[in-house]
Amino acid sequence: MPAERQIVLDAKAVARTLRRMADEIVEHFDGTQGVVLVGIQRRGVQLSSRIADILQEREGSPIPRGALDITLYRDDLQTVGPRPVVGKTELPLTLDGRHVVIVDDVLYTGRTVRAALDELADFGRPASIALAVLVDRGGRELPIHADIVGKTLSVPKGSHIDVLVSELDGDDQVVLVTSGSGQ
Repeated sequence: MPAERQIVLDAKAVARTLRRMADEIVEHFDGTQGVVLVGIQRRGVQLSSRIADILQEREGSPIPRGALDITLYRDDLQTVGPRPVVGKTELPLTLDGRHVVIVDDVLYTGRTVRAALDELADFGRPASIALAVLVDRGGRELPIHADIVGKTLSVPKGSHIDVLVSELDGDDQVVLVTSGSGQ
């Protein structure tokens, strides 16, 4: 049986969710002074950029942003193969004393976030680090939680979440993909 795809958030719902997440970042830090948004490659970068644009529009000042590629920090790098594809890590300024918000599309086991924390440690000592995710699907293997969550979903075993962003995929959606085998 083919996999079933259920749209959990359409483009309008994704936009509303990102606006709410931006509001929660302002509340979390009592403003945006000293805040830096850092997206995890791939889709976390696009989501981070959108949140930064919303914050700039609402708060009146630009929000520094960056990108992390955690490939070389993964704890399963040996299983990726002999030539992992490594993207760019770009941080616009020192992180020392800043409030860093890591932005990712889906929080699942926590291993991606652990790798991001390891990589950030190589770039300075932030005053604080918060985690913002569009979707928390549960299933943690590490004691990591998000401070700002767009949508919490219960995902059946054998299923997964696809996050689509218009910059890469031509549309904005969050899709629950359920295995067609009934497992």
